Amino acid sequence: MKFISTFVALAAVFLPLTKAVTVSYDQTYDNSGQSLNTVACSNGPNGLLSKYPWLSTFGSIPDFPYIGGAAAVAGWNSAQCGTCWQLTYNGKTITVLAIDHTDNGFNIALEAMNDLTDNQAEFLGRVDATVTQVDVSQCGL
Repeated sequence: MKFISTFVALAAVFLPLTKAVTVSYDQTYDNSGQSLNTVACSNGPNGLLSKYPWLSTFGSIPDFPYIGGAAAVAGWNSAQCGTCWQLTYNGKTITVLAIDHTDNGFNIALEAMNDLTDNQAEFLGRVDATVTQVDVSQCGL
């Protein structure tokens, strides 16, 4: 019995935490020429420009346009800058790189949300999705 409870406790530590969040879109994140200096995760020790000096614009991010704001990013230089998140809605899953702050859930590029919602982003406006933080390599970094 003690073995089972220890196993369950360890599994809880190593399994990714999945939770429900709201997802919306902002076409600012669809602009490949937009400077990374315009988002919360710009510079500073935790900023994308510091961690990945070859990045300069949204379009230079390997998995562009799968980018956006995440509530996990508290603001400028957040430790959550550059984290990768798996979003799932109605059986469809995408990964998104957190480059900015948003107040609730995720606010992502329209193209990414269209992929997530089978081209229904503008019609739906906002959806409830499940989200799991994953390794940044799943977002191309």
